[in-house]
Amino acid sequence: MKLLFELTKDGSISVPVLSKKLGINASVLYSRIKRLVKKKLIKKFTVEIDDSLLGIGVKANVGINRDPKFKDAIHKKFMETPEVVSISEVTGRFDIMIQVYSKNLESLHSIVIEKIGKIEGIQNTETFVELQKTDKDPVYLNELTS
Repeated sequence: MKLLFELTKDGSISVPVLSKKLGINASVLYSRIKRLVKKKLIKKFTVEIDDSLLGIGVKANVGINRDPKFKDAIHKKFMETPEVVSISEVTGRFDIMIQVYSKNLESLHSIVIEKIGKIEGIQNTETFVELQKTDKDPVYLNELTS
């Protein structure tokens, strides 16, 4: 768990530095990491990007109700829409929640009305614009520090 905690904080940390930090031999650490990847507990190593530097000024979640007959076709259209970054089927008052990235509110409006709203089978949408976001460590990582 301590290894996962450290890799979650900084996935680019070198094994020798991590070895010193955790007090574990580097060769043992290499094999543990390899085993965690093989067991698929670690899905991938990635980078965190500052979206604003790429021109993404607005992030929004869109709740969508759809005709069940068009489920697969709608999913396919969302996969083809570059501004849609995630798709979740959900319980509650919506059938689907999608996350959309756009450069500004005008662009978001166009995406929701012109691209999403006009997909066959979409019955209605409700858009939630992200004003501020605070990420926190998953609970299993917090238990290590308490």
